[in-house]
Amino acid sequence: MQASAEIVTPSGMPEPERLPLVIGLDGLLRSNLDREVQVSGIASFLHSPREALTALVRGGGSIREWLKSLSQIDYSKLPYEPEVLNLALAARAQARKVYLATKQDTTHAAAIAAHFAFDGVIAMDAHGAPIEADDPHAQYLKQTGFDFVGSAPAAGGLDSPERRTSFRTWLGALRVYQYAKNTLVFVPFLTAHQFNMASLGNAALAFFAFSAAASSAYLLNDILDLQADRNHPTKRDRAIASGRLPIASALAAVPCLAAASLVAAAGISGLFLATIVAYLVITVAYSLHLKKMLLIDIIALAGLYTTRILGGAIAINVHLSEWLLIFSLFVFTSLALIKRYGELTMRHGAGLADPVNRDYRISDLNIVAVLAGACGMNAITIFSLYISSPTVTDLYSSPALLWLLDPLLLYWIGRALMIAHRQEMHDDPIVYTFKDWPSRITVALMTCVALAAI
Repeated sequence: MQASAEIVTPSGMPEPERLPLVIGLDGLLRSNLDREVQVSGIASFLHSPREALTALVRGGGSIREWLKSLSQIDYSKLPYEPEVLNLALAARAQARKVYLATKQDTTHAAAIAAHFAFDGVIAMDAHGAPIEADDPHAQYLKQTGFDFVGSAPAAGGLDSPERRTSFRTWLGALRVYQYAKNTLVFVPFLTAHQFNMASLGNAALAFFAFSAAASSAYLLNDILDLQADRNHPTKRDRAIASGRLPIASALAAVPCLAAASLVAAAGISGLFLATIVAYLVITVAYSLHLKKMLLIDIIALAGLYTTRILGGAIAINVHLSEWLLIFSLFVFTSLALIKRYGELTMRHGAGLADPVNRDYRISDLNIVAVLAGACGMNAITIFSLYISSPTVTDLYSSPALLWLLDPLLLYWIGRALMIAHRQEMHDDPIVYTFKDWPSRITVALMTCVALAAI
């Protein structure tokens, strides 16, 4: 819902084009500034708890003031309403005075006003009356009258309301398209040849549990990474960063999704519940700290991929083959490196600086590519050794057909690396596989070969 651009002009005052323009904070900003400050402060605390606690002990005061002191808001990156901002800038070009009105603490509002070279900030109540009557700006506006842009003061406007969020926006924020990665829970169902309804039902419930857990983690990550996302060329369009999804709504959804995941997991088994808990712990640790650590982030991502396969095996109560476990670790390490390589090539192509929330440099491109290729080739080697092992003859009637998977795996991994090098991979490699026709055909062929070999 866009803020109203209705102009309220007191009667008997100068001509509208000469009146000062007062903009309610709700009209200019899509997000709630007070929550922006709180979330930024909490994120700073979670990322650097020792420094934050030291500041609390030394500074004293309330928790609210402490969080405000920790917040780091980039006023140039906040989600502004383009129509209202253009109206304000046009007023400035006409030499009209422009003021920002708010009923919140005026500290950050003043910073926004300074960023756009507005003439000042007016602290107003819900009815549009200045709180500080002796404020020279308020006295000036009382004498001249003013135009007002935003929610009508009598309706209790002036500060950012919670906006209605579309279903499509929620789907994007929950990253439903990323659920493609959770299909990995069906791998043990296929490799163990457990083709029965009970196993299929448990695997489907495991898919739901991982999907709900992943969505809760995605929302939490987007909240904590709000400032970094707004400085990213593509992540700035995410629902929370762009202001299309209110922070309060996202915060409420996080525990609800996590609870749904845990309830579904408990319906399978206690061991699977422990797997989901471990997945959530690793995911939160990744969001807070691990993703900033060189190569540790890659190992964590590979571990999260492998956890999905492990969870799928636990859900249908089958033993996870050591061959499958080792193969998974190498192939997912390769895909995680390809993902990071794609991000670095994108920054390099756009002429951007090194990422601030990752311990990688654009100069690391060649090394990351070599590591990705090496891990991918090792995965294929491990798979070849598995085909040569006595275990295969017990599971497959035509094990020789499995050798056809080697060139298909080589093509799939090699193509993913080449697409990332060309700066054409804008998603996670597994998600990209579901969107890319050659990759989809390759996966379909690999599935057909595996089924024919049974």
